[in-house]
Amino acid sequence: MKILLAEDERDLSNAVTRVLKFNKYDVFQAFDGVEALEFLDSYTFDAIILDVMMPRKNGFEVVKEIRKRGDQTPVLILTALSEIDDKVQGLDCGADDYLTKPFQVKELLARLRAILRRHGDYKEAYSIGNTTLDHDNFQLIAKDTTRLTNTEYRLMEYLIRNQNVLLSTEKIMEEVWDFDNECEINVVWAYISNLRKKLEQVGSEYTIKALRGVGYKLAKKDDKDN
Repeated sequence: MKILLAEDERDLSNAVTRVLKFNKYDVFQAFDGVEALEFLDSYTFDAIILDVMMPRKNGFEVVKEIRKRGDQTPVLILTALSEIDDKVQGLDCGADDYLTKPFQVKELLARLRAILRRHGDYKEAYSIGNTTLDHDNFQLIAKDTTRLTNTEYRLMEYLIRNQNVLLSTEKIMEEVWDFDNECEINVVWAYISNLRKKLEQVGSEYTIKALRGVGYKLAKKDDKDN
């Protein structure tokens, strides 16, 4: 899942990013409100974690602007402001929840999962046919079970969410790897190859099929039309 983290304290932003990536989220970092809006102009996110006290545009202004556009992406506000009026203002602007600094990582992750569930985007597991992708344990499960790396998990989740859709290498790079990551086509191919082997290893009914020069898709092994 793709998360926009808008936080101007770089040390905190980097720490939260590491935690989110460890928990299999794909994170884009913005360091002020204007930069956050620029990301939202270019990309679609599953959720936004938004600091209030940011330069150029504060978090309240960002939420107001995206809601005015009709963007209903779930928003979790991070704020050092503990007054009840400030919390009410954040919710009235259109935020889904708030978390007061300093906060515990477990609570941040729990509140993120909660707003994703309310918007119908969060799943503890994805299942297709005899195959399950377990979010909590990084596992790919069919007749047998194997553990996935963070990148393998994100790639498998993206393929499952786009089952039978032909995805270009460039699109996979954009969605699974950070937009500025120095990922090359051969790296994507290597991860596809490893994941295909793991699907075979666990006895999945599915495999990753390739159309030379076009892209890849997750489909049933015996599906002759794919």
